[in-house]
Amino acid sequence: MAIALLDHALGRLREECVAANKRSLFEKLKPFIPAEPDAGEYAVVALELGWTLSALGVAVHRLRQRYRELVREEVAHTVAKPEEVDGELRELLAALR
Repeated sequence: MAIALLDHALGRLREECVAANKRSLFEKLKPFIPAEPDAGEYAVVALELGWTLSALGVAVHRLRQRYRELVREEVAHTVAKPEEVDGELRELLAALR
């Protein structure tokens, strides 16, 4: 269930990016959402996009931030009370380890 929830949030994020005409950007940055890049990966993508490393870092940060918000919303749909969201998020993270 944890993986399905994360996948659904990622799908929503993709839909938002497609709606904003940023599908290609989403596809390039998607690998950086769940994990830090290997050495040199940012540089390769920044070069492909014609961006600075700093600009790429900001874009990845914003994408991750929105993803976290969407995961939180997904978790909120699974609990009875809003105050249970943080506990469920902790359990979700524990289940993924």
